[in-house]
Amino acid sequence: MEMIALDCHKYYSVASVQSPEGLCLAERRIEHRRGSILAFLAPYSDGSPVAVETIGNWYWIIDEIEQAGKVPRLVHARKAKRMLGSINKTDKLDVRGLNRLQQTGTLPTVWIPPAGVRDQRELPRTRMVFATARTRLKNRIHSVLDKYGFQDQFTGVSDIFGVGVRPRLEGCIQQLPPQAAYTSDLLLEQLEAVQETIEALEQRMAEVFKPTTELELLDTLPGVGLILGVVLVLEIGDIRRFRCAERLASYAGTVPRVHASGGKTYYGRTRPDVNHYLKWAYTEAANAVAVHRKSLAHRHVSQLYSRIRSRRGHASAVGAVARHLAEAT
Repeated sequence: MEMIALDCHKYYSVASVQSPEGLCLAERRIEHRRGSILAFLAPYSDGSPVAVETIGNWYWIIDEIEQAGKVPRLVHARKAKRMLGSINKTDKLDVRGLNRLQQTGTLPTVWIPPAGVRDQRELPRTRMVFATARTRLKNRIHSVLDKYGFQDQFTGVSDIFGVGVRPRLEGCIQQLPPQAAYTSDLLLEQLEAVQETIEALEQRMAEVFKPTTELELLDTLPGVGLILGVVLVLEIGDIRRFRCAERLASYAGTVPRVHASGGKTYYGRTRPDVNHYLKWAYTEAANAVAVHRKSLAHRHVSQLYSRIRSRRGHASAVGAVARHLAEAT
């Protein structure tokens, strides 16, 4: 059974095939087009492992590896680079190094979600894109109103874009200078379109994701509803791949770096190589806890937030609650 490695780029991949003894059987550049990976792999033994470095367009590559009857192994690129310790870097050196790690049984891999899960992930991830756009549009409208001194028109209003406040908002926009009023109207129109798209995506998610045991359990977490629950289910996948709660919290990017030496301990930012979708979901849930902490003061998470906020501020408190929620998951 051969060992195969692919160093994938946007428009091409460099492939290397080795025998179990380490003898190079083939090396070539494969131009990316549908069917090219499948055609290259077809002559080799079924069940052969194929190491693929993690890049943005790996979905279709994994699909073709599976169609060819091979076993895809998605590589943790950062860990593999450290393990190889190469001074020089070329595509051929990279694929040879991946095969060397396969030969010694030390190839660092990450979980490959099933094809169905990969497809379903597009719903919540696309919703995140539009939710970010919605926030940016709202912030821009807030900024324009603040520039021209309309802050006092919305005193005590939690959401100036609510249905009941809409006439007042439109009245303020009409009082702006001509160009500011024109652009603010455009922003408001875009905001409505984005909101309709988000609602359509949420409706689709409600149809696709039926109630399951996992979603019902996640719904018991403070700050987690259908949207965040779906994100957690799809991004975590099989919970058994985490040996303990701390591993999941670290994977979700809720655990800060620590440097302890000479009796002193320093905590820094979280690592960059984490699941940013999970990190976003737990942070959103933690912010919801912060908003409702007074009305739900009896809850442990509310007390945790208040205790840490009094000593270290809002950001640290939200981070602590996010980590607690990840471990509770």
